[in-house]
Amino acid sequence: MRSDRPVFVIGCPRSGTTMLQLMLHAHPRLAVPPETRFMISAYQRRLHFGDFTAPVCRREFAEWLVGRRQSRFHVLGLDAAEVAREIVDGPGTLGSALGIVLRAYAARFGKPRWGDKRPSYFQNVDVLLRLFPDAQFVHLIRDGRDCVASLKEMPWHTGTVHSSVSVWAEAVDFARHRAPKLPAGSYHELRYEDLTRDPETELRGLCAFLGEDFDPVMCEPKRVAGIAVPGHKTWHARTHGEVTTARSGSWRDRLEPWEVALCESVLGDRLEGLGYELSGAAKASRISRTHLLAYERTATMRRLARTKRAALDRLVRLREPNPVAARLTSAQLRLAGLPGPEDGRVLAGQAVSSSPPVSPVSPVSPVSSVPSSPPAPEDGLTG
Repeated sequence: MRSDRPVFVIGCPRSGTTMLQLMLHAHPRLAVPPETRFMISAYQRRLHFGDFTAPVCRREFAEWLVGRRQSRFHVLGLDAAEVAREIVDGPGTLGSALGIVLRAYAARFGKPRWGDKRPSYFQNVDVLLRLFPDAQFVHLIRDGRDCVASLKEMPWHTGTVHSSVSVWAEAVDFARHRAPKLPAGSYHELRYEDLTRDPETELRGLCAFLGEDFDPVMCEPKRVAGIAVPGHKTWHARTHGEVTTARSGSWRDRLEPWEVALCESVLGDRLEGLGYELSGAAKASRISRTHLLAYERTATMRRLARTKRAALDRLVRLREPNPVAARLTSAQLRLAGLPGPEDGRVLAGQAVSSSPPVSPVSPVSPVSSVPSSPPAPEDGLTG
């Protein structure tokens, strides 16, 4: 049986994750949509919707998701009423409801498998595994100096150079310390520089990890850029062109000397560990104590915020009325001790067949929601 596991693309913002999203979306069996904003928000608000085994609770959730513009459901190009109906008729877990939305997006393109891309997901891998215990994660890593340089130029970026450096460090530390503890076969790492230099070799390795056959069309992400990248995101204009190495190392012309020195002072060991050569700026140019303190203060505040969110989430878990894990894919059903799609059985509120019928329902309207735990900060890091 071919794999139906969900795929998540993660990495520091401006690491090339949109290019990788398009490469995956070009695959004949995979669909990866533009960035949405409902996955983590839904998880944080899960207590508000109550027991998902109750259809009325699933309907309230469906109305919140498809009717709330902040969720960016509209970028998926799906019929809100049909998706809401499918959620109501589907399994009684939050993960199932979320998976149904992205499964519908894949079905829009006639594809059997879905993925999702949002750089900041590296901060939420534990949550995503709770929702989708069979998930696979593809982590794209890029030279931190290039990421910082690119973030400086983004119209949506509200952070400082110090926060950008801190976010890249967090993403790499995730790869260093947390990724090795993930379930076997669930984590794959790529370097942006390798992917742009030799797309076919890197994508063949990625496909082997995903259990898919490589397709040469994946090396031409520009073919699907017009479909999977919203037109207003002008900062993704390069995705409409050829895959190129031209931007690798461009930090040399885009960062101020003190910014290079800060990056190499703080990130030096991480950069070298990933195969990136240092310029020596940290030694040649004495970085001011003011910038170092600003970075340490930013990194400490972010670390404390993560610790607080994790502690609150543990408390919220004690109040969950039912499991949150999805029950849609073969592995998810097996982990839940339920019959797989091949059995052709539908257990109301528990599992659904692989391709349930969709019926129209009345138009939906948004509902208000109170988060069960404070939302994770966006840091202006998206795109």
